[in-house]
Amino acid sequence: MGKLRFYLSLITAKTVYTGMRITKLSSGTSVIGMLVLKLCPDFLKYANKYITKSKLNITGTNGKTTTSGLITHLIQKSVINNSMGANMLTGVVNALALGINPFKPTNYSVLESDEAYLEKIYERFDADYLLVTNLFRDQLDRYGELATTKKLIQKGIDKKPDIQLVLNADDPLVATFTSQNKQPIFYGVENVYNADNKTTAVEEAFNCPNCGKALNYEKKFFAQQGHYYCDCGYKRVEPKYKADVTLHKTHSILNINGVEYKVPLVGLFNAYNALGAIALALELGITDIQKNLETFKVAFGRSEVKHINNKRTLIQLIKNPIGANEVLKTVDLNSNILIIINDNYADGRDVSWLWDAEFEAINQAQKEIIVSGFRANDMALRLKYAGCKNIKIIPEIRKAIEYIGNKAEENITILPTYTALLKINKFNDIIKP
Repeated sequence: MGKLRFYLSLITAKTVYTGMRITKLSSGTSVIGMLVLKLCPDFLKYANKYITKSKLNITGTNGKTTTSGLITHLIQKSVINNSMGANMLTGVVNALALGINPFKPTNYSVLESDEAYLEKIYERFDADYLLVTNLFRDQLDRYGELATTKKLIQKGIDKKPDIQLVLNADDPLVATFTSQNKQPIFYGVENVYNADNKTTAVEEAFNCPNCGKALNYEKKFFAQQGHYYCDCGYKRVEPKYKADVTLHKTHSILNINGVEYKVPLVGLFNAYNALGAIALALELGITDIQKNLETFKVAFGRSEVKHINNKRTLIQLIKNPIGANEVLKTVDLNSNILIIINDNYADGRDVSWLWDAEFEAINQAQKEIIVSGFRANDMALRLKYAGCKNIKIIPEIRKAIEYIGNKAEENITILPTYTALLKINKFNDIIKP
């Protein structure tokens, strides 16, 4: 009976998704997952047998979608990925239900997982590798402080004693994760060079996970990421995969263990994402990594370039202080800037993080800054205190996009929160490839 429900849920998922695409009622990133779980609550258990080589997961605060997209692209063939970034239980089920072909097993699944849902996913779905990107303060109404987020991830790991962890050695909290039966694999950055001479380090105090005292740093790259050590003896682990990173305006160069990779992504945060993805690909024995990197296209809203009225439009998701700070460093101050802030559940109801992010980085913007979304007024107030002079409030997102498309002479920068990003993804009549 269970298998019958599983097959019925697969047929239903694919039928409903086809209808959604025809009617354009929804992007179908989670709705189908809800329906599938109604029809077959044990869907994930039955889905295991249809992934034959490796089941890969990515979690952490920032970089999940980009890292999982990179890994998927490096694998190239026979892979299921929740590419739109819907990473709660329903989003993961959604991706598997649409990707599984019961008559042709898939080699890999590459699934990003929300930190709070990892345990629920691992209750029924197997995992061979888990890559953890970083842990930053994010959505305090959902997760609380970092110690809470860490516990949520570790609970998920504990469900899979044989899982192989791939960890960011430069994050002192991420480096503490352990699985029962396997030693973690670590990756990290050795040095950072900036081709345009910009600085990247952000001074932020961080306490030792072992004793609670302030960590010392030999090198600090951003937030708590760097080469840390403590008087109690806790220190950065020597990574298996280590990179010298050179940042350019349009790309990054990663020299990993003596091999050079050109990554078509901007910013140090994306260099970390690429390093993690390449490290995991190397562990899997993937070849042609550089060739595949050359054709990588970012997920929607993750440093993606689109066009509005034939004007180049860079869309970069922002959702917490550290991620926003790194994105703000890359903003073209000569572009027309649109910031869209929502406070739906998936964004986090608490928008106090706007006051922790360094919006002072754009107070020299040469053109009008547009703010939109449910919390447009909050964003406008934050920009005023950041020293920004020319601010315009247009709460309705579509009208804001139409306005900036008509106003801009050349480049446009859009910085949306997650549900705002989903909203603008539907405006394909005005936002073009």
